[in-house]
Amino acid sequence: MASRVGMWEGMRAKTVSFWLVVVVLSSLFCWVAASVSYDKKAIIVNGQRRILISGSIHYPRSSPEMWPDLIQKAKEGGLDVIETYVFWNGHEPSQGKYYFEGRYDLVRFLKLVKQAGLYVNLRIGPYVCAEWNFGGFPVWLKYVPGINFRTDNEPFKWHMQRFTKKIVDMMKSERLFESQGGPIILSQIENEYGPVEYELGAPGRAYTEWAAKMAVGLGTGVPWIMCKQDDAPDPIINTCNGFYCDYFSPNKAYKPKMWTEAWTGWFTEFGGPVPHRPAEDLAFSVARFIQKGGSFINYYMYHGGTNFGRTAGGPFIATSYDYDAPLDEFGLLRQPKWGHLKDLHRAIKLCEPALVSADPTVTRLGNYEEAHVFQSKSGCAAFLANYNPSSYAKVSFRNMHYNLPPWSISILPDCKNTVYNTARLGAQSATMKMTPVSGRFAWQSYNEETSSYDDSSFTTVGLLEQINTTRDASDYLWYSTAVKIGSNEGFLRSGTYPVLTVLSAGHALHVFINGQLSGTAYGSLENPKLTFSKGVKLRAGVNTISLLSIAVGLPNVGPHFETWNAGVLGPVSLNGLNEGRRDLSWQKWSYKVGLKGEALSLHSLSGSSSVEWVEGSLMARGQPLTWYKAIFNAPGGKAPLALDMGSMGKGQIWINGQNVGRYWPAYKATGNCGDCNYAGTYRETKCLSNCGEASQRWYHVPSSWLNPTGNLLVVFEEWGGNPAGISLVEREIESVCADIYEWQPTLMNYEMQASGKVNKPLRPKAHLWCAPGQKITLIKFASFGTPVGACGNYHEGSCHAHKSYDAFERSCIGMNSCTVTVAPEIFGGDPCPSVMKKLSVEAICS
Repeated sequence: MASRVGMWEGMRAKTVSFWLVVVVLSSLFCWVAASVSYDKKAIIVNGQRRILISGSIHYPRSSPEMWPDLIQKAKEGGLDVIETYVFWNGHEPSQGKYYFEGRYDLVRFLKLVKQAGLYVNLRIGPYVCAEWNFGGFPVWLKYVPGINFRTDNEPFKWHMQRFTKKIVDMMKSERLFESQGGPIILSQIENEYGPVEYELGAPGRAYTEWAAKMAVGLGTGVPWIMCKQDDAPDPIINTCNGFYCDYFSPNKAYKPKMWTEAWTGWFTEFGGPVPHRPAEDLAFSVARFIQKGGSFINYYMYHGGTNFGRTAGGPFIATSYDYDAPLDEFGLLRQPKWGHLKDLHRAIKLCEPALVSADPTVTRLGNYEEAHVFQSKSGCAAFLANYNPSSYAKVSFRNMHYNLPPWSISILPDCKNTVYNTARLGAQSATMKMTPVSGRFAWQSYNEETSSYDDSSFTTVGLLEQINTTRDASDYLWYSTAVKIGSNEGFLRSGTYPVLTVLSAGHALHVFINGQLSGTAYGSLENPKLTFSKGVKLRAGVNTISLLSIAVGLPNVGPHFETWNAGVLGPVSLNGLNEGRRDLSWQKWSYKVGLKGEALSLHSLSGSSSVEWVEGSLMARGQPLTWYKAIFNAPGGKAPLALDMGSMGKGQIWINGQNVGRYWPAYKATGNCGDCNYAGTYRETKCLSNCGEASQRWYHVPSSWLNPTGNLLVVFEEWGGNPAGISLVEREIESVCADIYEWQPTLMNYEMQASGKVNKPLRPKAHLWCAPGQKITLIKFASFGTPVGACGNYHEGSCHAHKSYDAFERSCIGMNSCTVTVAPEIFGGDPCPSVMKKLSVEAICS
């Protein structure tokens, strides 16, 4: 490490540079300066300050076959950098045994990013949070003697350093750091530790110092960062995470202002509605950050993907990790978000020379309005902001007038012409549909036994904590005990069943009495604990009470979350007996980890043939604890695929032995779903959908998991759903929309004027395009005037040009894409002079 004071555009700036010794394969040794450094303005790559736009794509949340397309779409969307965590529990599932294949082939992923010409921010952590099982920690780590996670604890620090060094050494051996000619320009140690350090006090501060020193000592040749860590030790850069980060400043004046997690939406939890963040507000938050001197933005997530298998954390995090990201769970463009951000990035890049060489001058333009101006030898760029969430503003700036929609920022790369406003969508919108692509599956069933005990079961006095017992080898743990009921019990004559009460630390529980399902209880992300209390049908003699306790992902965040419990911790009691209350907690209990079907590997091709399955009229229907299997052929086409599980209750899905994930459509979403206005401060509860419906109905099936014929689909159903309702569907565009104001500024028009090709304002254009292989078959709606509503639900306003449909029907029907100029003469004349008009159009793609 070395520091130097240099000059940049006539400004003094302290720059921290990272040096690396490179041994040249000759008799000479050379000192070569690493190519990544920083100063107060920006990250400096190969001597150039850069405004860097980054996006999170987590490699295990998609298939390797998806990676090239995701990376290419990110590049086309204007990204410079791909960010990913490193998932320790995926790479070291058991101590000392490493896995870097399939979805966990980190090197392959990073090399694909390099091939695309993009950089990497490698967030090694190795704590990741990320709504990922156990926050990315392997469960075996919990059982290292004397360990205490994420504090000044020697066993934890030893294992953390060992894994961090392994990843760094792997990156070095593959020459993946920028200092070696690779794509990695930044690395992160720890993750959002500031709040934890505050709780822990001195041990937390000591751990922070140790982690920083350890990371820097690994000699990567690129800067390290710590997010949400106000006291990040030098030379580490502290960064911001949140919905908004314009307020943030780094802890030293010579460090750049970086935003490592600009939340594009929010995660979905089972039992919760699906969150959405409007594209206009996300763009507004980024423009606010840039106008305040920010120079690095990472979208968390740019592609969220899928929590395959049992990787979801929480607990209660859904299998879909869509996150309302610019690329949806299936890897398709989410419009208008992807396109609106692409336009934003192009506008920011036009301003880059001024942004990296000047500090902003701020001028008040009104009560809620202000201008941020970057003036330097490299040029002038201005950001005009209206922070009022409800009113338009007309402002005067440099002897010109500008109209600013509510809660928006206009970007002027020459301090004169607007090329972009965060509240004006130039990109098309799209509605998506799920279309069945196969006939009904021919199901066979196999019933899981409720109390089968074999060599793997054991008996002890009292109740055991679940994770300590299962070591997370399975979601399932059986607790069983015998209850003797005398023939003289009053309830046998009165018919008033005794009440069984079970207190559990979570997360879900099925209660079986003598092999019959008696009831179910489950918690939530906010309150994982649960209580089952219900009358149960007992008979004279010995009764078997079997409790199937289910974990729904291990916690990933919270103070010492590794100590949090799951399972039936009691008390367990019977009320309503002759003796009153009988406490069962300290009886002998028998335990069995996992299901018989899991032990037999019924989800695999070999295991599924080891038992007798039944079909036709003999097949179980609506029964709990039932395995179902079917064989199917892959559909033709290239559209992404999913399973519609809306008819099922709760369980897991496998295809050709690979675990798709947990499904739980029976857990209906509760919350306040309603109209969503982009304007005003966003929070994760603001714009919700799916209230009263399944939190997640469709489950992503990567096409690469399928063979052309003979695919094995296995479903384990806990509650008793109807498999006849399961279908394979493809995700495709249903309709595309444009919503364009007349005289709306566009980058294309600005570039035409800047090049001197035209010397007058140009009308904007509506661009519509369906997916490859689709054509526009119908204009569902078109109105130039004052239409209202949103894509999929437009209505004519009080002003409407009666030839609005004509231009689109003439130019678009039968085409994959089309363009129509937004001007009155195109639609038969001005329907309402002196009124600000816009065009809204929706076209059906087939």
